[in-house]
Amino acid sequence: MKIVIDENIPFIRGAFEPWADVVYAAGGAIDRRMVADADALIVRTRTRCNSQLLKGSRVKIVASATIGYDHIDTSWLGEEGIKWTNAPGCNSGSVMQYITASLFQLAMHHSLDLRSLTLGVIGVGNVGSKVVLSARALGMKVLQNDPPRKRREGLKEFISLDAILERSDIVTLHVPLTSEGHDKTHYLINRENLQALKRECILINTSRGEVVDNIALRKALMAGTLGGAVLDVWEGEPRADRRLIELADIATPHIAGYSVDGKANGTITVVRETALHLGIPLGDWQPDSLPEPDKPVIELDPHASMNTPLNLAAMAVRHTYPVDDDDRLFRSDPDRFEYLRDNYRQRREFSSFQVSVDDAETRTILQGLGFKINND
Repeated sequence: MKIVIDENIPFIRGAFEPWADVVYAAGGAIDRRMVADADALIVRTRTRCNSQLLKGSRVKIVASATIGYDHIDTSWLGEEGIKWTNAPGCNSGSVMQYITASLFQLAMHHSLDLRSLTLGVIGVGNVGSKVVLSARALGMKVLQNDPPRKRREGLKEFISLDAILERSDIVTLHVPLTSEGHDKTHYLINRENLQALKRECILINTSRGEVVDNIALRKALMAGTLGGAVLDVWEGEPRADRRLIELADIATPHIAGYSVDGKANGTITVVRETALHLGIPLGDWQPDSLPEPDKPVIELDPHASMNTPLNLAAMAVRHTYPVDDDDRLFRSDPDRFEYLRDNYRQRREFSSFQVSVDDAETRTILQGLGFKINND
């Protein structure tokens, strides 16, 4: 059998070679000729999986090593009897780490006391749920909005979008991109409801660029009717609005979910699901090993001047991920959007680090974020 795989999916080389002819190619270069005689296609978001690519092929399964699936024409694949799968939640810890690092960066830039602020979380699935927990660990008040979950589960703590926008100091988006239906998210944040946000409110988007009307957002930032923005996703990727990049507090090239751990989780999911569908015995496959952090042990001194529990937590978070480094690289040359994604550095999540600190409050915060605590 033959399997076509995006060459930038990490850790996957060698997994299928004992059972199949494997072709690796750049996601944007995968075409009809390449997949015509393939049995499976394993991709990321850069490959549009639709009738133009797959009609007349013998592909039986399309697997995307991503949480999003708006690059897959799921309706057409269903009509053709082609199975599709993605990797929901694979990078939830990575995005939570990005959001936490960004919150501390915003606090420093804007002289904010996070414990006095309200975070509005729109979309409380795999990613949003972890963001809720991390914000609470930091002492923030959290508001939640997720209409599908509210209908299914009747959760009273879920409030309306309008209420979230009116009451939050920071709003963060964790929704899939959908263009139709009752819960469509295309331009969920638009010219009209941007006006409902507090003047000093900061908007964070790590979901999909088109969830926010980028032109309306740019105008709001230029007019000073919005306090700021953290943007990891952009309309028209890999091109991004240059002026919007300049206006954002933090601007990055769609790498919030790009930790080593998140990538590995996505690869594990697609390898196992593809193997199951094709009858290949890889049901318990996983990478041989993941690269260790350069400095996996963090020493914190609670007795030094200004080392409050929250400041100590900020130091630990920055040790694992200085988000401003990614911001600086992207701003220096936005045309390298794809290069920065494809050559992203090795970033490990909080759970890969062990912290030594004898302050009880700091330990509680860091445990809430997922760090390992040295009990010696």
